[in-house]
Amino acid sequence: MSLGFQILERKRVASDELIEAFTGLPVANVSDSMNRVFAAGPSLRPMHASGAMIGRALTVKSRPGDNLMLHKAIDMAQPGDVIVVDAGGDLSNALMGELMLAHAINRGVTGFVLNGAIRDLDAFVETNLPTFAAGVTHRGPYKDGPGEINVPVSIDGMIIEPGDIVIGDCDGVLAVPLDHAQAVLKSTLEKQDKEVTQMAAIKAGTNDRSWVDAALKAKGCKFPE
Repeated sequence: MSLGFQILERKRVASDELIEAFTGLPVANVSDSMNRVFAAGPSLRPMHASGAMIGRALTVKSRPGDNLMLHKAIDMAQPGDVIVVDAGGDLSNALMGELMLAHAINRGVTGFVLNGAIRDLDAFVETNLPTFAAGVTHRGPYKDGPGEINVPVSIDGMIIEPGDIVIGDCDGVLAVPLDHAQAVLKSTLEKQDKEVTQMAAIKAGTNDRSWVDAALKAKGCKFPE
């Protein structure tokens, strides 16, 4: 039976134009434009030194502590891919380390999202390939399988489909579904414009804060006499 141990084709991916359009947008603003209900969870933190991540999702579902399918995914990766691994969040064994990282860089991988642990942390910091993981451990992985590649995966309730846009910065990781990418992009750019205007008003000391008292009064807050 192949279910649970299979490699599928990725049917579609985000276009270069979409990737370019989302590049540089803060994850927080994209998240706000998706009504703040999608996130890969607070346990996924940057393991690299600095910088943002963006790319097309190459998804992996693996048994906790096993990286056989992750090895295969790196071999399959195309330049611009972000490899997203759902390994159940287990931190007992690292999913990858310095050698796999070097191979991924040679393949043109632009980042990793690992619901599991890494090892050789210094190498991730030094190479600075954007990597978000749930933890660090020196204990190595198994290579037995099973697992799946190019299937929908879920991390902390957020679904990532193969080919989705995956972004990350110091605030965390977010996947933008392809079917909604244009609408999310439009909303995010509008939010960016509003924030630029608001920041200018804050610096000029002309920012309107009357909404705070109005909101408190509308909710029945008692003010000093």
